[in-house]
Amino acid sequence: MRIDKAGRAEGPTISGIVGRGFRVDEGVYEGLLITPERADGWTPPVFGELTVEALAPLLALDPLPEFLLLGTGTRMLRPSPALVAALDARGIGVEPMDSRAAARAWGVLRAELRWIAAALYPLD
Repeated sequence: MRIDKAGRAEGPTISGIVGRGFRVDEGVYEGLLITPERADGWTPPVFGELTVEALAPLLALDPLPEFLLLGTGTRMLRPSPALVAALDARGIGVEPMDSRAAARAWGVLRAELRWIAAALYPLD
């Protein structure tokens, strides 16, 4: 699947979905951590065991992201209340959605120059 973009923001761009993963610029990542500055492959923990420590590279962004797009795989799952509370304590909201929707939302929000981060689980 190709993701069309209305505008182009600086930084990494998710341009499509390839198999279980995401095409970002010239790379393909099954699990993905992405900020306006960089994209990295990610081997996420089992979803119910996701902690702020697993998201540490995103929390190193300066300034901190407005919120985190959390792509939960092929279907939308709710993150644990502990994770939401830990991110909220840092002033970061969480927007969970399936990973395809999160990939599309990344492009739209970055075209608006929103300062966000995303963690995308692979598609099964």
